[in-house]
Amino acid sequence: MKTVAPDQLDQLLLDAAASPRLRTNYNLHPTLDDPIQRLFNAIQPTSYVRPHRHSDPPRWELFHAIRGCATVLTFDATGTVLEQCVLAPGGPVTTVEVESGIWHTLLAVEPDTLLLELKPGPYVALADKDFAPWAPAEGAAGSEELVRWLATARPGDRPPR
Repeated sequence: MKTVAPDQLDQLLLDAAASPRLRTNYNLHPTLDDPIQRLFNAIQPTSYVRPHRHSDPPRWELFHAIRGCATVLTFDATGTVLEQCVLAPGGPVTTVEVESGIWHTLLAVEPDTLLLELKPGPYVALADKDFAPWAPAEGAAGSEELVRWLATARPGDRPPR
């Protein structure tokens, strides 16, 4: 039996806050080739999760809020926001599943946001995601501006150029 204690999650959040990317994860699945990926994602505000999709092979992705508050956004091919969903424990929405092939991102609205993530495996780093061509790479020029935009983006909004 595998268990996760609150102090492990507290440490995960501390690790995320100390990470240059302001996020980290704890895998519950034993290997990266596991057919179901199960992990805790600890994320801090201003962490940049580059918009992406899982289309080859097609994979859905599920997020469930454990602590804090996060926003999940979906986009069309040009980066126009299609949907915005705020996840929070005890909130009106606690869980969202993003269908395969849909451009999406997530961002922490509150410090110490913790999500449980589920998705089909296996995890193969080079093939796991297809990054949106309109979204700059992590650390590249324009990525900080996009993070600021994502924090206030609503359906119908287009990304900065």
